[in-house]
Amino acid sequence: MKPGRARKDRPKGPKAAGARSMRGSNKRVERSSVARPEKRDNHRDDRRPERRDDRRSDAREDKRDGKKSFRKPERTSGRPAMREDRRPDRPEKRFDRRQSTQDAVAGKNSVVEALRAKVPAKELVVAIKAEIDEKISEAIRLAKNADLPIKELPRRALDDLTGTLNHQGIALVIKPFNYTEFSALISNAKKPMMLIGLDGITDPHNLGAVVRSAAAFGADGVVIPERRNAAMTGSAWKASAGAAARMPISQVTNLVRSIEDAKKAGCFVVGLDAEGDATLAKMNLATESIFIIVGSEGKGLSRLVRDKCDLVVSIPMQSTVESLNASVATAIVMYQVAAERSK
Repeated sequence: MKPGRARKDRPKGPKAAGARSMRGSNKRVERSSVARPEKRDNHRDDRRPERRDDRRSDAREDKRDGKKSFRKPERTSGRPAMREDRRPDRPEKRFDRRQSTQDAVAGKNSVVEALRAKVPAKELVVAIKAEIDEKISEAIRLAKNADLPIKELPRRALDDLTGTLNHQGIALVIKPFNYTEFSALISNAKKPMMLIGLDGITDPHNLGAVVRSAAAFGADGVVIPERRNAAMTGSAWKASAGAAARMPISQVTNLVRSIEDAKKAGCFVVGLDAEGDATLAKMNLATESIFIIVGSEGKGLSRLVRDKCDLVVSIPMQSTVESLNASVATAIVMYQVAAERSK
């Protein structure tokens, strides 16, 4: 103890002893309160996590107070919706064949073959930014030699024009075929005449092949109905190998009525069907005018047309093949008639 500094002596006596005992008792009370933890109720409600609504409300309160919330936003179920302004709605159909009012030959090889065969065309259409290869270059050269206009269109417009996506970036627009009136067909035919009628031939390649055979065997014309039958399209033009330019072709609204008109003009009507009553060998019509009606491969002649025929013949076959191709069968019958007339 340093000299000069007075020491405060602790109070003595019973009061001091009482104060010490009170302090000791207070310490014991504090220790007991710390040492004894409160009993916690382990019920599920106390340990239940916060609701999402509470989290969102806390985040909104933090944003109002200027604090930045570090909680990640809750992910909604399913894929996020696409923004409407990001991609415009596209139509389901890219093209509609019914909207195309023009007949067109599509594809590189088909266009080149049609130009070589001198099919009557209006214009050559090439897609914008199309890859100019050897075939397209040849088509452009042939079109320039034929003085055909050459037009560039977007691919989508070319889809609508051709009715297909497989046009390969090029198409040839065909002129409408110039059909001959049926009355003019009969009046201009030589005697005895030979006419070919088609009933339900829907394949344009078969039509073109029949026209080619008719020109080869000296027929005076081909008659086709407007409905349920192929028309003289670009495919039929190609299949005819240029014979359609020399053969008169008539398109009629009613084939049955045309048969009646042909009968009035002195024609003997022969129907060609796999289930015919007579065979081709028994047909002796070398000196008479004849109107040959050919049915489709599957259904044959229709009932009304069959009833109007004077004779229904079939071609005998020695195998299990049910029927011949319509163009092949027509060529056989025309050859038989031409052979009889040449005697």
